[in-house]
Amino acid sequence: MSWDQIPVPRAFRCWSLRRASETALQSSSRAVEDQLKICGHKRDDDVFELFLSKKELIEVIDLSRFKKLKYLWLHHNKLHGITFLTRNYCLTELYLNNNAIFEIEGLHYLPSLHILLLHHNELTNLDATVKELKGMLNLKILSLYQNPLCQYNLYRLYIIYHLPGVELLDRKQVTEKERRSMITIFNHKKAHIVQSIAFGGKVDASWDPKSPFKQKPAQRVPSDFAFANNVDKTVFDDPEDAVFVRSMKRSVMTFSSMNWDTVPTREERYLEEEGTEPAQMLTVTLR
Repeated sequence: MSWDQIPVPRAFRCWSLRRASETALQSSSRAVEDQLKICGHKRDDDVFELFLSKKELIEVIDLSRFKKLKYLWLHHNKLHGITFLTRNYCLTELYLNNNAIFEIEGLHYLPSLHILLLHHNELTNLDATVKELKGMLNLKILSLYQNPLCQYNLYRLYIIYHLPGVELLDRKQVTEKERRSMITIFNHKKAHIVQSIAFGGKVDASWDPKSPFKQKPAQRVPSDFAFANNVDKTVFDDPEDAVFVRSMKRSVMTFSSMNWDTVPTREERYLEEEGTEPAQMLTVTLR
């Protein structure tokens, strides 16, 4: 039997994990203290920013002692989570890119956050990520690219729909066209009202508290429907689904005009002989 095949006692494994965690926290504590010395801070209330990037950190000590911390750099480390940020309510900029973070539980404790960089991590759960970020009403700049969750269909529009305050997503400005698209896809009731107003229609917005509430099942895009792909040939059981999918495709516009090169002049018409070809029409089709 080789050394690799010898079973390791459970108690020893637990001790090893605790020891590794203590070592990681000690390394983090030294990094923080070194930064305080470099910046010349003697009181925790004087700390407004911390540079802890590229320190090979696996864990970070609790930073709640820095009540006025506003800027925190933790990019290019080996972090797996961010549970160390629980009472840093003044934090406005947080740089966590290029780590190994697979969950962001605890970010909802940061209501003042304005900039959040999380690209190049291991985030896989899109719903859990959005749920954690929903309470950040001041969040304007967000980056999530190079995470596994970015592979989801309509990922960008999903983020824009649930985080309407974000103005810059993955280094790209959020456009009005994207906001209209996400309403059409994820909020069919609001899209119906907007279209009715735009075309002069009337929408019944009255509400009778005595009438029973009837909840209409939400429409969902079929799994085999590709966004902005006009070659989709899905057969729908519900006509409303077919109308919805058709509305997401580009319309065809056709312009027709007379080909004036084929229209005879007055002299040509006077000398016109039988068998002369009639005037032709030009048709231009745009998609």
